[in-house]
Amino acid sequence: MSESTSSAADSADSDRPLVVQTSGLKKVYRTGFWLTQKVTSLQDCSLSVYQGETFGLLGPNGAGKTTLLKILLDIIRPSAGKAFLLRQPIGDRSVKQRVGYLPENAYFYDFLTGWEFLKYTAGLFGVSRAVQRQRIPELLDLVGLSQVTAKKKQLRQYSKGMLQRIGMAQALINNPEVVFLDEPMSGLDPLGRYRVREIILSLKSQGKTIFFNSHVLSDVELICDRIAILDQGELVCSGSLVDLLGNPNRYFVKGRGGSLDVLKKWMSNLEFQGGYWQGYLQGEPYDFLSSVRLMGGKIATLQLSRPSLEEFFVETIRQRSEKGNRANT
Repeated sequence: MSESTSSAADSADSDRPLVVQTSGLKKVYRTGFWLTQKVTSLQDCSLSVYQGETFGLLGPNGAGKTTLLKILLDIIRPSAGKAFLLRQPIGDRSVKQRVGYLPENAYFYDFLTGWEFLKYTAGLFGVSRAVQRQRIPELLDLVGLSQVTAKKKQLRQYSKGMLQRIGMAQALINNPEVVFLDEPMSGLDPLGRYRVREIILSLKSQGKTIFFNSHVLSDVELICDRIAILDQGELVCSGSLVDLLGNPNRYFVKGRGGSLDVLKKWMSNLEFQGGYWQGYLQGEPYDFLSSVRLMGGKIATLQLSRPSLEEFFVETIRQRSEKGNRANT
């Protein structure tokens, strides 16, 4: 991982409480008939997640995202390294009451109705019946499920989107401080993804910390404060979108003609090449276009200068793959 990106993020957030902190995490699985083969799923993973932020963990299939999530939740144990959740070592029983979790492929007791399932989950957390009577209707409203459907319809009759919503409700039944979501948008239609995004933003407005994995990079770009990319078990980079992608409001401009003195007032890094000038706009694009028109210039290109998260992700993984191929030849 880039040291400059990591240190910049750490200094910017040093005054906020840490919710997740890992140092040198490693997970090795034994495979084969005699369990003599070793597969490294996670190696030297060190990251920090701060209170109240939405953190997106990205990576190709098999990168180690779910492994990291399960280590943090004490579902599996690391082979090496340390991890802390809510300032306690992972596995601390007192922390479990303060955490919510939605697995990617959750198994629910499908003979129960949605309402019965939420009551059962609430009971596991010791939520009183008085609190249940208030919280269950609130959660159903939050995730967009009707109380009538939840009371009458068995989970085996739910669609994929409905199961994802009831799964989100169970992850919040104990009013957790931090919520872990493993591929919450997986298999959902655009309306379902929109609903999940709205739920995550609602949780963020309540001051909760959200840590989730996703392949839907457009959604991650819309809702995350910071992201990290895992590839082949290694943490490639971590930081805010501005740290990794650049200023979202910065425009690259290329054109010809006009007044040099006026262009210098509007642009930084101004260069001239092949009869064209180019640089980065400082100011409002519409005002600049009016100014160029008044001074008799013409615009050839006007575009946002930073890549999308998807472009950044694909390029990052591609460069690592090419570097690995060169090292093996």
